[in-house]
Amino acid sequence: MNAATPTEAFFAARDRLLELSGHPDRARAEFRWPDVGPSFNWAHDVFDVIAEGNDTTALRIVESGGGAAPGAGTPEIARSFAELKRRSDQLANWLLEIGARQGDVAMLMLGNRLELWEIMLAALKIGVVILPASVVLGTQELVDRVDRGRVRWVFAAPEDAAKFAEVPGDYRGVVVGGDAATPGQRGEPAGWLSFDASYDAPAVPVAKTTASTDPSLLYFTSGTTSRPKIVEHSHVSYPLGHLTTMAWIGVRPGDVHSVVSAPGWGKHAWSSFFSPWNVGATIFVLNYTRFDAEDFVAELDRAGVNTFCAPPTVWRMLIQRRLERKPRGLRELVSAGEPLNPEVIARIAEWWGLEIRDGYGQTETTALVGNLPGDRVVPGAMGHPLPGVNAVLVDPLTGAETDEGEVCLVLGPSALRASPARAGAGSAVGAHSDASHGALPPVNLMTGYFGDPEATAKAMRDGLFHTGDVAQRGEGGALTFVGRTDDIFKSSDFKVSPFEVESALIEHAFVAEAAVVGAPDETRLNVTKAYVALAAGVAADGDTARAILLHAREALPPYMRVRRIEFFELPKTSSGKIRRVELRRREIAAFEAGERIASEWREEDFPGLKG
Repeated sequence: MNAATPTEAFFAARDRLLELSGHPDRARAEFRWPDVGPSFNWAHDVFDVIAEGNDTTALRIVESGGGAAPGAGTPEIARSFAELKRRSDQLANWLLEIGARQGDVAMLMLGNRLELWEIMLAALKIGVVILPASVVLGTQELVDRVDRGRVRWVFAAPEDAAKFAEVPGDYRGVVVGGDAATPGQRGEPAGWLSFDASYDAPAVPVAKTTASTDPSLLYFTSGTTSRPKIVEHSHVSYPLGHLTTMAWIGVRPGDVHSVVSAPGWGKHAWSSFFSPWNVGATIFVLNYTRFDAEDFVAELDRAGVNTFCAPPTVWRMLIQRRLERKPRGLRELVSAGEPLNPEVIARIAEWWGLEIRDGYGQTETTALVGNLPGDRVVPGAMGHPLPGVNAVLVDPLTGAETDEGEVCLVLGPSALRASPARAGAGSAVGAHSDASHGALPPVNLMTGYFGDPEATAKAMRDGLFHTGDVAQRGEGGALTFVGRTDDIFKSSDFKVSPFEVESALIEHAFVAEAAVVGAPDETRLNVTKAYVALAAGVAADGDTARAILLHAREALPPYMRVRRIEFFELPKTSSGKIRRVELRRREIAAFEAGERIASEWREEDFPGLKG
């Protein structure tokens, strides 16, 4: 009997997950990663197979407010799978003509415009390594990315190409969009090529030359606690690994899927590229210059979106606008990026009759933990390890499995030793090890940190991949996110999870967002300090501070109670994640200077709250 081809192996595994959708326990027990062999290339072996003769809409981009959709000159564009196959073949040939070679790194500094998807497909086909970059990056960030990423090609719209005039490096630039007859029209550096020239290339298939283990994508991490690292994924780890993400989302053939995610970050590839196209679903993209909740929900309804993913910030904005009417086509709702608060889940369930299913993963991985369709959702929990994922909680001091510890992926069958409390019959260590399905290392884990073997070795020490995130095993074995190892702090002799405190704070109507850190204290080691972004129209005054502190006093146990509060514009990465590290540094600086931050409110400022 002949071995299955990469295409046959992929589709057999995909179809099994689709058959088991709605049966989460069976999916976790029965799924096996497919053996796709030594030369798997998702663009050739999956996308092109789905796209052959397929006139179904693969990508639809709508410009909010009726403006021109980027890259098309019209308010709305749509491309079928067959059209994108032909265009990516044409573009792949052009890239080879201009000198792009397998292994070259190409930075894509493009928004949600048609060319982004075309270039990603073409690059994958010829083995050019994709380095997505957010359009909000500044000059110094670009200098760092070009240098450390060893960039050879840059693709950017005219307004972003202009930023590279001050970015040195041995790379060639391609300006995407604008007037090809007028080079340099918006300040792009001299000598940049026009993307429009690619339309003259032959639209014939290119040969598949990549190995499964070759690099396919590089991502800079968001840098919430330190200098961004560069994550390297192979032609297997992200493209094949996103079978887990597909299963978590619950996207099916014929669906329309939409996600709120900006290009340049891993989540965009998760939900705006690999996962929906794994099943031949339509990707719906709504472009907007300023997010308008009412308009966004109306477009979801008009587009017939079936599966929808958004970060907690967006879900909170929908709630603040009291958008109680569910878009008619919605069947599955998911959230990722940061932990989802129980209050948000409850409110959407009340209005729309659907539960938002939380999920968890990292730039270094695909989706790792989540609530699958059919799971009983424990409010506030991020769920169980997804099919094919061997994730455990590890005590950072002993290396033993525990019920609260760092989330780790097992790299080998002997990586863990059972703690005394969990040894013996029914040990989760043994159960998880049996579920590893022979993936050494895990299929959906990065190759390593590009150009940084020391960081790779540190993350993959002791036979484990260390995520740096702490979770707790609770009801029914569901995992609840506690915080980054760097974010959790001690107050007196108790550990405080910023996420738990923040979840309680946003239940108050005055609070739009909150970030909690430990403020150094001579008596308690740290006290809980909340930085709060207020809801629209709420005054940043003492009455507001007292009301929120009183709410926290009633909603939280004494050791978690918020004792200081400040109304503040929360510092965030360009991907939207809160940089608590900046807030911690601010608190430490004030403590070491022996100063009180003038703009904060403390319990002792309000009679009756202290104690």
